[in-house]
Amino acid sequence: MRKRYPAISDHGLIGDLQTAALVTSDGTVDWFCCPRFDSPSVFASLLDHDRGGYFRIGPDHDDYVSRQLYLPDTAILITRFMSDEGVGEVLDFMPVAERETACHRLVRIVRTVRGRMRFTVEAQPRFDYGRRDHELELSPEGAVFHAGGDLGLTLHLTGSAVPERADRGVRLAVELRAGEVDGVVMESGGVAARHVAIAELWALYEETIRFWRAWLGRSSYTGRWREAVSRSAMALKLMTYAPTGAIVAAPTAGLPEQVGAERNWDYRYTWIRDASFSIRALLGLGYTHEVGRYAAWLRDRVEEKAGHASGPLKIMYRVDGSSDLTEETLDHFEGYRGSRPVRVGNGAADQLQLDIYGELLDAAYVADSHGLQPAHVGWTRLLQGLEWLCENWDQAEEGIWETRGGRQDFTYGRLMSWVAFDRAIRIARHSGRPTDHQRLQAERDRIYWQIMERGWNPQRRAFVQHYGSDVLDASLLLMPMMGFVSPQDPQWLSTLEAMDRELVSDSLVYRYNPSASPDGLRGSEGTFSLCTFWYVDALARSGRLEDARITFEKMLTYASPLGLYAEEIGLTGEQLGNFPQAFSHLALINAAVGLNRHLDEAAKRGGLVP
Repeated sequence: MRKRYPAISDHGLIGDLQTAALVTSDGTVDWFCCPRFDSPSVFASLLDHDRGGYFRIGPDHDDYVSRQLYLPDTAILITRFMSDEGVGEVLDFMPVAERETACHRLVRIVRTVRGRMRFTVEAQPRFDYGRRDHELELSPEGAVFHAGGDLGLTLHLTGSAVPERADRGVRLAVELRAGEVDGVVMESGGVAARHVAIAELWALYEETIRFWRAWLGRSSYTGRWREAVSRSAMALKLMTYAPTGAIVAAPTAGLPEQVGAERNWDYRYTWIRDASFSIRALLGLGYTHEVGRYAAWLRDRVEEKAGHASGPLKIMYRVDGSSDLTEETLDHFEGYRGSRPVRVGNGAADQLQLDIYGELLDAAYVADSHGLQPAHVGWTRLLQGLEWLCENWDQAEEGIWETRGGRQDFTYGRLMSWVAFDRAIRIARHSGRPTDHQRLQAERDRIYWQIMERGWNPQRRAFVQHYGSDVLDASLLLMPMMGFVSPQDPQWLSTLEAMDRELVSDSLVYRYNPSASPDGLRGSEGTFSLCTFWYVDALARSGRLEDARITFEKMLTYASPLGLYAEEIGLTGEQLGNFPQAFSHLALINAAVGLNRHLDEAAKRGGLVP
């Protein structure tokens, strides 16, 4: 029997680099959008058990224990079912589709490895977030679900079992003894059903293994946390839209930051901020090809004119680069465990967030330092963005956390504006690119003095969230990483100590205190995994290596059983928010690379055992 709402952490992620699916530990695909990450859902029982649709393969009884693992060094998911009668497995994967296509396949190989097991296969698609009806066509080879236009799915069978109609979907039973194999393929496009030979499934399986192991084999990371870093790298790759190189913030929408509350957002888009930090993470692992394509995608987002509230650059885009992200509410969905409203699209797309220019220029600077110099077109577009920023950095904004409680003079936005000017100056000097050094330096220095005067609260002895407040904000953990302050500066060290007292809970880090700084939303939230990894980096840079290492090691214990992270961690260690979260995984990579370097340097000095 399907669990009504499995824990967020009880999911594995599979994908083909254009879309992705979540598979629960009871063998249910409860989230799948097609043909792209940001397309309407086909299976979404994750957000509504009754109306969302699902695709399950599992034992036909409830007396079993299940476990999940990834085939080592791949994105092939294995769900194991263990019972008194036998042990069975479902191998789930999606053959990689690097070129844009309407054909996307969910391959599900079923086998029994001990004794015998009877499996039930049930497919119940619900197109367009459960809002569009479909017609069902059955045959001995499978089933075709027609939803009109290009919307459709086909279930191809490998064995002799004949599908039967069940509600608006199909069901079939498969009994296998040890060593026997069966399987199904769910294919988009509404093509005719056909019998698929087991040999064809194994060929797709081997091809998928080769792709993932070859890709992972290009990683240059050889540090202490290779397994966690490799899984995070593959998670980022699974969230990459191959035709453009864009990485979505998460493959899901509507998963709550607090169960039963309203902080439920659609993250199936590419944020400039996330994209920029991803470049730092991917370069840290040696993936220069991916960075080159991603950097080109970022370059093309900078428009010639300031056509948005945020200037020539919006804060987020669809994976194809379009910017229509109109937010709407799916009132017919009850939400994950009653967490409403369920939103698709994202209204924050039209906010003013000044930090995106600093993150973009920092990514360009890191790429330049790795030999990926900006081309002429890219550099001129960056200069256009800087021209706008020179005129607009000194204004209130919504900030990195996309608050909906009114604009403020956020210190982080000013910090990253400083970064934008600083990195442009550095790139120009290093690469000989033309720029107005005098103007950029003047704006950079103005910001520096303003932050020191208005972002520093002498009573709190800390840099604060926004001017005139006494609220701490974990985004300022990036101050030493970005070079704005020395990690040994007394003002920074006292800020870090204040964060230790107020934002850190047994190594986990809250981004800020919503009750002290109202953000326009009801309810509370968990600790932010991104901020915890930033904290690790800040500790290491400030010389607190033992604290940094134990914090990082503790954070690894909060991962899902498959090594994946959502956006947040709740009070009892549960994953909260959209899952898996690109920001969490790229921050893990950056923290691991940086901490490993600091530990190696300390070991050479005789301070620590590696």
